[in-house]
Amino acid sequence: MARDRDEDITFRDLAIGDAGWLIAQHAELYAASDGFDATFEALVARILADFIEHRQAPVERAWIAWRGDQRLGSIFCVKGGSPGVAKLRMFLLVPAARGHGLGRQLLHLCVDHARAQGFRELTLWTHESHRAACALYKATGFRCTASRPVHSFGVDMVEQEWRLDLSQSEER
Repeated sequence: MARDRDEDITFRDLAIGDAGWLIAQHAELYAASDGFDATFEALVARILADFIEHRQAPVERAWIAWRGDQRLGSIFCVKGGSPGVAKLRMFLLVPAARGHGLGRQLLHLCVDHARAQGFRELTLWTHESHRAACALYKATGFRCTASRPVHSFGVDMVEQEWRLDLSQSEER
């Protein structure tokens, strides 16, 4: 993915075929990078099914990044468990799309949308082995609010919760 072609990237809403692609990408990439088992694939499928069946548009939103006929990544903004809280979900970039600023673009689409919808806080769940993503969260103003060792998806890992106060000024 060359920088001079960044203008060729488009961001579309979730459409037919995207959920299947996201399930496969998450399952295959996390199995290869982190050793996750098929229970992670099942979790991703449940998250996507819930979004498709119960989405509260326009408050909840999905973006799929495309270049031509290729999907490059995704990010979702959904309602969190408390009033005024949004949740970032399904943040993914295919390996060839990493390191070129696309992740930052997707993250800012999600943050800007959450602010525009009047959310006061944006939360996310991840694990510490995703160092590049965690560095991006930190650079965007998120703070890690919880970190704990767990055994999930067939592996030992440290899961983390991150929060962004949306009332603070934007840091770009």
